[in-house]
Amino acid sequence: MQNDTYKTLSAPSEETLFKEKNSKFFGYAFPIVREDEVKPLLEEVRKKHSSAGHCCYAFQLGTDKIYYRTNDDGEPNNTAGMPIYGQIQSFGVTNVLVVVVRYFGGVKLGVGGLISAYRTSAQMALEASDIIEKTINVQYTLKFGYAVMNKVMRVIKEKNLDIISQKMEMDCEIVIATRKKNAPMVLAAFENLYEVVVK
Repeated sequence: MQNDTYKTLSAPSEETLFKEKNSKFFGYAFPIVREDEVKPLLEEVRKKHSSAGHCCYAFQLGTDKIYYRTNDDGEPNNTAGMPIYGQIQSFGVTNVLVVVVRYFGGVKLGVGGLISAYRTSAQMALEASDIIEKTINVQYTLKFGYAVMNKVMRVIKEKNLDIISQKMEMDCEIVIATRKKNAPMVLAAFENLYEVVVK
């Protein structure tokens, strides 16, 4: 049985602070739905920490097809973005952006120290977040004539489907959503009604 739920954040996290040898690491986690949300959020964090040396991040989008990116923002390769991404994976969350801002404290941490500090900061940001479970939904568009309106509405009610939008003109068009695991059953129910076109 394919899983039809995923974990994400209900809201941006509180700011977290991790200190290591005088360096300060501020961590943030944000729920996102599209990649174009990343840049404005990064700009917001950078504005808040305009004197910070590095603003590193990782994000992941998607449920079936996973898309992710990491950025070390001038730190040695894979010492920041990847450890942050590792925490996104270990928390099992998606549609999330984690940003860690570093103020250099004058003491070099070395590669191992950096990896550990960015990992810990990302972990703290995710621990400070409210992680929720959402269902992966599938949408269908139903097109039908007024004659079968009652039948269609009965199926929507019986199957407890969400109506996303409806247009009632010459004929009717309703967009519905259902949990992924119920989709085949819902599709079958409407395909049994001869005068309904399902897309």
